[in-house]
Amino acid sequence: MSTALIVFLVVYFGMILGGLPGLKMDRASVALGGAVALLAFGELDEAAAIATIDFGTLGMLFGLMLISVQLQIAGFYAAISGMVARLHASPALLLALLTALIGLLSALLTNDVVAVAMAPVVLAVALRRGMNPLPFLLAIALGANAGSVATIIGSPQSMLIAQQLNLSFGGYLVYALVPALLALVVVWAALALAYRGRWMLDRDDAPKSDASPEPSLDSWETIKGLLVLGFLLYAFVFTEWDRGMVATVGGVLMLFNARFMARPMLEQVDWDLLILFVGLFIVNGAFAKAGLSTDLVVWLRGMGIDLQDADVLFAVTAVLSDITSNVPTVMLLLPFAGNDPLAGPMMALASGLASNLIIIGSLANIIVVDAAAARGFKISFWEFAKVGLPVSAVTLAIAYLWVSVTATV
Repeated sequence: MSTALIVFLVVYFGMILGGLPGLKMDRASVALGGAVALLAFGELDEAAAIATIDFGTLGMLFGLMLISVQLQIAGFYAAISGMVARLHASPALLLALLTALIGLLSALLTNDVVAVAMAPVVLAVALRRGMNPLPFLLAIALGANAGSVATIIGSPQSMLIAQQLNLSFGGYLVYALVPALLALVVVWAALALAYRGRWMLDRDDAPKSDASPEPSLDSWETIKGLLVLGFLLYAFVFTEWDRGMVATVGGVLMLFNARFMARPMLEQVDWDLLILFVGLFIVNGAFAKAGLSTDLVVWLRGMGIDLQDADVLFAVTAVLSDITSNVPTVMLLLPFAGNDPLAGPMMALASGLASNLIIIGSLANIIVVDAAAARGFKISFWEFAKVGLPVSAVTLAIAYLWVSVTATV
């Protein structure tokens, strides 16, 4: 067994477990360790390792993360989520508005940052009003995953797919917008049905006071962030400029700031995710260089599984996304997606919508569950899955049917 195959298997075993047994490692450190091992054993030299890294994808991620951080510390997310949560409307209508808002923001910005910023505010406002926060928190998690599939910049894996398969912003939107909008409707309907009659907290469960302050809104810094985001969207849709470079420049502009220190902004960037990408680029590159990707395709085809078929890729992506996590799954399967024009949209939709199945399906889910636990509200595996499972199943079916029908028109 070759060194490249051993490292590959160990790394993806770590992706499944979220680390390695007996070691306090997460997915990012496992991927980085695998990349370093391949260099140390001479499977790749430095030049070959660098050649495997897609700097355009990293640039898009880094730039959009910085813009999201800018809007977060400017109080934008907190302000708009608090505004929606304080409206004098029925709980079902509030849930619908919050789901729509989360979906919109997640389509344009990093969905994990949206969840980080909005979960504490929505939780605090719900408790002050004596409302059960669970349906609203679950709307953040499920809505972020559903909304993120609408555009090529809604999630890290969508950025990667678009960059490597050269998908246009508008071309992808044709396949993804309707499934994303319908997915948000499904999220709202599932939560409204699951929590009907349970919108309010019992008096004994309501907190006596809520000391969580809401960040004040910095209007100028919010406007600056939104203007740069708007320019990026214009560039992505109407120009042929390099998306990675445009996003990087836009993000770095946020650091030229007279009000916010650059260091805290950089500290809020999800460096673990960027390290995960770099490590997996190198590990997957060594796997392909050793000819193992071709061997895998031949072996699976002999078993009747053709990974180069978009329908098969959709199903495999959906299943693996809840086993190894969506980013590693997409990075593993992308080399097989080059021949079918539907493969890219299918993979992006499958990886995003499958994330709603269970808690560990996405980081946004974990963020929301942790935010609830910090205030004494436990979202169990079953509490999440009894809504997430039907939402995931229905939205995946919608996405598959829509792409299939659209492709024949």
